[in-house]
Amino acid sequence: MSYEYMVVPAPTRGIKAKGAKTAQERFAIALETKMNTMANNGWDYVRTDTLPSEQREGLMSKTTVYQNMMVFRRAKKAPRKVAPTPAPVVAAPPAPPRPAPSVRPASEPPKVTAKSEDDAEA
Repeated sequence: MSYEYMVVPAPTRGIKAKGAKTAQERFAIALETKMNTMANNGWDYVRTDTLPSEQREGLMSKTTVYQNMMVFRRAKKAPRKVAPTPAPVVAAPPAPPRPAPSVRPASEPPKVTAKSEDDAEA
């Protein structure tokens, strides 16, 4: 089975909630909210990683900052395979009957209907 992944930044602050008094409790609720939101959209939690990110500091210098990223995955939707429908079989209409060739008797010579220039002089 193949999966697609989504990486989102982990919350950096807790959120106020009823019953959450300490910073740890508020932070846990922020994580829980993020994870439940992603789960409602069909994403499964995989892990959280701390990854380095290089950022500019001033004009010329760079510094490395570490970001906490949450990794989620879900199964790819398989493309629907539609069975090819066979083309409908349509019976061709019967061919019209051919007219019978005209037959003239062998004793009659062919009739000449056009005259040539030689016939006109004679």
